[in-house]
Amino acid sequence: MPETRPADPAAPWEYTLYIPNDLRAVTVSRRTLRLILTMHGLIRLVDTAELIAAELVSNAVRHTKGPAALRVRWAAGVLRVGAWDADPEPPEPPGKWASLAEAEAEEGRGLALVRACADVWGWQPLARGANRGKYVWCDLVAA
Repeated sequence: MPETRPADPAAPWEYTLYIPNDLRAVTVSRRTLRLILTMHGLIRLVDTAELIAAELVSNAVRHTKGPAALRVRWAAGVLRVGAWDADPEPPEPPGKWASLAEAEAEEGRGLALVRACADVWGWQPLARGANRGKYVWCDLVAA
């Protein structure tokens, strides 16, 4: 049996989960993210990271027609959660909620929630060969 050593908690790591354009992917992404963070001892970030991942992945599968991916990266005390999709159009910037009804709406509040929960968020266009798309991400500082 190979020798196993405890992982260095400060060592950087990254996971990518490729998902189909299917709303069930939101649940798969949340559960996968919970498992990743639990296995790396980052339980204190699970609830916020799950909310953010669900919003990003939901946007990716609802507003695009192609495949998507959830990417989770840990480095230097910062957790980056992001979603890639095949649509190169930038995300609609999050607005401020003008009323309680807007804040409690079922749709249209995703990036506003991400902005409220994350320390930093952003997006960038991506192109590989003939494939184009975007990556929407946010950072959670573990302090």
